[in-house]
Amino acid sequence: MGSGLSNAQELIDRRRLRRKLGFWRILAVIAVAAVFAAILLPAFGVGPGNWRLAGDMGGLGSSIARVDIEGVVTEDDKLIELLDDLAKDDGVKGVILRVDSPGGTSVGGEAIFEAVRRLAEKKPVASEVGTLAASAGYLIAAGSDHIVARQTSIVGSIGTIFQYVDASQLLGNVGVSVNAIKSAPLKAEPSPFAPAPEEAKEMIRRMVVDSYEWFVGIVANRRPIPLDEVRRLADGSVFTGRQALQNRLVDAIGGEIEVRRWLENVRQVPKGLEIREREPKEDDGFGIFAGTRSMILKALGLDSGLFETTGLRGGMMALWRPDAGTTLP
Repeated sequence: MGSGLSNAQELIDRRRLRRKLGFWRILAVIAVAAVFAAILLPAFGVGPGNWRLAGDMGGLGSSIARVDIEGVVTEDDKLIELLDDLAKDDGVKGVILRVDSPGGTSVGGEAIFEAVRRLAEKKPVASEVGTLAASAGYLIAAGSDHIVARQTSIVGSIGTIFQYVDASQLLGNVGVSVNAIKSAPLKAEPSPFAPAPEEAKEMIRRMVVDSYEWFVGIVANRRPIPLDEVRRLADGSVFTGRQALQNRLVDAIGGEIEVRRWLENVRQVPKGLEIREREPKEDDGFGIFAGTRSMILKALGLDSGLFETTGLRGGMMALWRPDAGTTLP
């Protein structure tokens, strides 16, 4: 009798073990599938850009979209894609750009400005300046049809800058010399390995001035300010929100309440619509696997850049720094 009970108990234990093993096998298969999906599918172009996922606000009724543009401005393809998507979204009745940026690359500012203008052709667009909208940050705000800033916001720094390093003295101190054979005197100038010749400085000055004129022209076109007055303001100066209002660089003092008032009363956006945050889609993974790919690759000691296409993005800067001073003639 005891042997029979023992055999029965062993049978029950084996069944329980099989059920547990089956559960863990299924879980292991799901985990492996998740790993391969998170790592490989984005490499083949399958991801947030091709799927409607959590965070995609389409189909949830009419709203006002709010997009944060923060930090140093670069050629942000995902942000540009978001702005273009908002232009096509029938549920979006207006857009608020919340700008808080010291500026960045001139090409990045130009690309985002153009995206804002494309959006403004389809929807009412207003900018709400936070702490700072300077240089390329102000350029982006100027792409909207209405700019609101706080009384103590920092606005302006209209202009461009090209900076380079001369490390020749340092290299000389450590006994290093760098030689080059060039096809022409101005090739790869200015170089960090030697003082810039006057011809190179003149070449760069012409580039900076040309970009400056382009920037000034945009501000004169977008703001109710005569060109000569824009030139006076575009000496690299920054202004408080109060001063910017006096100089017509912004349209009103305030925040979200004033932006909503303009959207509803001037652009006839339906009153009382919810303001919804909209963010660029993530590059890394998709859906529940967002962020998994980088974590797994790092754990395996692999470089996530194996699955990315990256490049150095730069060019001239439209950037404000407290210690930069005025760099344009």
